[in-house]
Amino acid sequence: MVQTAGADRSGSGPGSRGPVTEVPAGGSARRPLPWWLSLPAAVGAGLALLVSFPPYGRWWLAPVGVALFAVAVHRRRPVAGFGYGALAGAVFFVPLLSWTNLHLSNLPWLLLSGLESVYLGLLGAVAAYVSPVVDRMRWSWPAVTGVLWVAQEALRDRTPFGGFPWGRLAFSQDESPLLRLAAVGGAPLVTFAVAVAGGFVVAALWRSWRAVDRAGLVRVAAGLVGAVVVVLVGFAAPVGGTSSTGTAVVAVVQGNVPRMGFDFNAQRRAVLDNHVNGTVELARRVAAGEQEQPDLVVWPENSSDIDPLRNPDAAARISVAADAIGAPILVGAVLRGPEPGQVRNVGLVWQPGTGVEERMYVKRHPVPFAEYVPLRDIARMVSKEVDRVASDFVPGSEPGVLRLGPAVVGDVICFEVAYDGIVRDTVVGGAQLLVVQTNNATFNEAEARQQLAMVRLRAVEHGREALMASTVGVSGFVGVDGRVFDGTGFNTAEVIVRELALREGRTIATRVGFWPEVLLVVAAGVVVAGAVVLRRRSRPGAVVEVSGDVVGTDSEER
Repeated sequence: MVQTAGADRSGSGPGSRGPVTEVPAGGSARRPLPWWLSLPAAVGAGLALLVSFPPYGRWWLAPVGVALFAVAVHRRRPVAGFGYGALAGAVFFVPLLSWTNLHLSNLPWLLLSGLESVYLGLLGAVAAYVSPVVDRMRWSWPAVTGVLWVAQEALRDRTPFGGFPWGRLAFSQDESPLLRLAAVGGAPLVTFAVAVAGGFVVAALWRSWRAVDRAGLVRVAAGLVGAVVVVLVGFAAPVGGTSSTGTAVVAVVQGNVPRMGFDFNAQRRAVLDNHVNGTVELARRVAAGEQEQPDLVVWPENSSDIDPLRNPDAAARISVAADAIGAPILVGAVLRGPEPGQVRNVGLVWQPGTGVEERMYVKRHPVPFAEYVPLRDIARMVSKEVDRVASDFVPGSEPGVLRLGPAVVGDVICFEVAYDGIVRDTVVGGAQLLVVQTNNATFNEAEARQQLAMVRLRAVEHGREALMASTVGVSGFVGVDGRVFDGTGFNTAEVIVRELALREGRTIATRVGFWPEVLLVVAAGVVVAGAVVLRRRSRPGAVVEVSGDVVGTDSEER
């Protein structure tokens, strides 16, 4: 972010002709950083964003990454902004999503990472285009940065095929004071605050350093203090905002799998037996007075990949566990149907004595190319690995609001915890407790910890205690302030039990729903419209000169 004087023979890299720069009559050229500074800035942005996420957990680097990203693309042509943004995205997403290639070929991992990088490329292009706005009003930089990041995530979270929200700035803040802002405006507000903090950093440091006077240093210090204040504001956000209506003792059974990998379900009966045996052992400890009697038990996603509604033996095994523990079990099951060649990923309520109930939650957002294959014939041309998904999972249509014993739980399955509306629907539907059933047997501990960070945000966002139940880990309980209790290890068999509060009422975030995101996206549109106007007004009286990508103008001190 240090500005230097010098020539760069390229608009976006070495070896090209100097760019045509429009200069307002009587003014001086406003130029981007030279490419040899922008390139490491883009790489540094991706690395800082990566390390801010679990398992590294250096959450304070997220604003630094945002600032470096802004530096790399500022005043560039949109095409160059796209290139630098996509480079930052690749440095970020390729290692962040490396768990997707552990048991398959590299191609799906690289395609997904490349697609996600395109969205940061689009962000870079738009940020470059709106540069005249922040040049005209330097201290608008934090707000402009914030709304553009929210708009980018809003698009990425929804497209294509329902989107892929992994890597949202908000999900890096599980240990940050900013996590508390989720109770006010959900994940979009947390992302906005992170990006605003980064915007303060770049607004403070983007200036000519050749002749900085005392007033200039004061402005630099004010910008950096502004970034710190944004983070500290999180402490003022109200956490909770809901009332307890009682408690329930909840057990989570993490049965583990015979072997990790995509083919873990080749030993489906062993996986089911692991969870049955873990529950029966819990019942033995309860009978011996070593453990409190649970009111309900949660098994993870894919704990019974044998359809217990069609396989009497599987049903009998689950009944053994439910009868032994004397409490309802939420079973993560795969059911065949409703049409031939289709399957459903469900949370199934299993009662002691009576067995299965009709109440179940059918996963509403199956994962494209993992649980179903869109455009299968075309996808097969790219990779024959798609044929491992032999049957397409069909989505459910109702929120996962289920009663288990004394508790009404809001059930979401695996990646659904990343989607704002799916989680909120359960709370609006009356959930007193949030449950995330997941199967991490095809991934690794980094993916599991990234997912747990999302659970922590959801607990704060909706003022509900929460839990994550995984086949292999990480499982754990989460308080309304985002703290994790009784977290398990990875690739282990464990049973955890805890008394959780059952809550009612709604936080501010639950009440306002998606409106904060809508307003911030609209604000991003206003910024872009403002840039269009500024660019059009600059043309009639502009003097055009050819220059290198140099930085440092008299106007930078304003």
